[in-house]
Amino acid sequence: MELSEALAKKKKGILALWVERTLNSYTSPEFFKKSKDPFANPVGVNIANGFAVLLDLLLNKAEQQAYLKPLDQVVRIRAVQDFTPSQALAPFLELKWVVKQVFSSDKETLSLLPELATLDCEIDRMALAAFDIFVECKEQLYRNRIRELKSGSSILTDAGCPSALARRERKDASNNT
Repeated sequence: MELSEALAKKKKGILALWVERTLNSYTSPEFFKKSKDPFANPVGVNIANGFAVLLDLLLNKAEQQAYLKPLDQVVRIRAVQDFTPSQALAPFLELKWVVKQVFSSDKETLSLLPELATLDCEIDRMALAAFDIFVECKEQLYRNRIRELKSGSSILTDAGCPSALARRERKDASNNT
């Protein structure tokens, strides 16, 4: 069996394990794994869809430019969440481990493990492109935050609930009288 044939045959298992391990990095992984509704679960659905496209691109040896849109789909989600940069981008590099796990669990594909060097290189390139996108997302977030601070709109967004503030002011006023 050739490597490309084995990858195509094991694609479903690779994708399932890759998505599962990535969603396990969240505090509520069960919800992200179960809900298939894109409105109720945009994180889980976008990650699963993005990974499916990325895996197809890898298996079809697509040009690097083709990776940008699905990478952006996944990285934007992880960039705005409470992950360190290494945690946010780890799933892309973890794909190498996932492929090796799936291949090593089958006698037919076990012998192909030494041939994964080229795929590993492509995964590294994909991860580096994900890093570029991650940095762009973080820069955009910081620019937006600076714009909010300069415009004064941060007072509105950082002040909390207006009704809670009104109650607090009434309470403070009644305590002062």
